Amino acid sequence: MFVGEYTHSIDPKKRMSIPTRLRKELGSPLVLTRGPDHCLFLYPESVWQEIAKKLAALPQGQADTRNFVRFTLAGAAESEMDSLGRILIPDNLKEYAGLSNKAVVVGVFDRVEIWSPDNWSEVRKKTEANADKLAERLGELGVY
Repeated sequence: MFVGEYTHSIDPKKRMSIPTRLRKELGSPLVLTRGPDHCLFLYPESVWQEIAKKLAALPQGQADTRNFVRFTLAGAAESEMDSLGRILIPDNLKEYAGLSNKAVVVGVFDRVEIWSPDNWSEVRKKTEANADKLAERLGELGVY
């Protein structure tokens, strides 16, 4: 399970080091794709295969479904960690997430999210401001 929040640099060659605590569980190969909220999702290949199967099983008759599948799959890039634990972030994904020379890496259960520091700060502040309401709602669903 991926947890934690880390800040890392992105070098001029568009490589970012994966936090040491996450490397072993992520393994290699990896899949990097667009996530909602202008962040990137990084998946171990085994988790990605399960997600791809679920996406393939969605009905294609609804435009929203087709568009979400396109959004996720067209934005996906296979990646390998190098010997120093770095991944390459392709230009299109770097631009989508608003990344420059820093990124916030967030462990979220079965995936790792990569955020621009500004976007992450905004999302984190909004979530923290609504934490009580979110906990109540999760309590109603029997989750919390």
